[in-house]
Amino acid sequence: MSKGVERRIQPQEKTMIFTEVIRNESISPSFRRITFAGESLRNFTPLGFDQWFRLFLPLPGHEEMRLPKDLSLLSYARFLTIPKRERPMLRNYTVRAYRAGTADSPPELDVDFVVHGDEGFASAWAQTAGPGARVAILDEGILFAPPEDTRSVLIVSDETGLPAIAGIIDSLGPAAVGDVVVEVPDAGDLALLESPPMLRLHGLVRGHDEKVGALAAARVRELAIAPTGLYAFAIGESGIATGTRRFLVSEREVPKTHVTFCGFWREGHAGR
Repeated sequence: MSKGVERRIQPQEKTMIFTEVIRNESISPSFRRITFAGESLRNFTPLGFDQWFRLFLPLPGHEEMRLPKDLSLLSYARFLTIPKRERPMLRNYTVRAYRAGTADSPPELDVDFVVHGDEGFASAWAQTAGPGARVAILDEGILFAPPEDTRSVLIVSDETGLPAIAGIIDSLGPAAVGDVVVEVPDAGDLALLESPPMLRLHGLVRGHDEKVGALAAARVRELAIAPTGLYAFAIGESGIATGTRRFLVSEREVPKTHVTFCGFWREGHAGR
């Protein structure tokens, strides 16, 4: 996950949490929702918005994962010394929902995975992971952090940011004002988003041969953007994130401090 400008809200304490799959279901043409559960999830603190975490997936035949306690520079360097043939695969994902559980049932965590064939380890894993499959997660907090003077928002992404957008919309509530521009490969994916009355949703369906982000970029340029009081949040494919930020700052005079951007992946590179 490449990062840009951010006012990141981090968890007070980072604890490696081991959990396992209890459900795996298709929720749209491009997404599967995997639900994790386990007593260790009681150590997870839900923060809402686009809360994201490090997801550690075991390689086949190496289900007992060797993991660091955190991802400081030193511990990450040690993690990289594990031979690649047994080192857990590390990816970044967003919390879609968290349920605290009860005294009789453990907490549950929903995570929505984009599936795109066998291109990428996590996508392939998400299509086959069954009940009992074990993973580990490390909470990293929130990137979406509007300044106090924010009066409206502009959120831009492709499908990889759709779970984050859904979480942000849920947390903003019915009074949110602004625009959400999201580009997806299938119209059925847009059913995963519901926006408040004053938050305009621009759902764009990308053709098979169209460049990722082209539709989103064109729509952003069409919007009447008032820079005063605007907070922009651009995520997903690297070109969408950096291109949106560049356009807003250089052509719409939005202050750099009012734009958060983060590239999740880069077109032409497998491994999402």
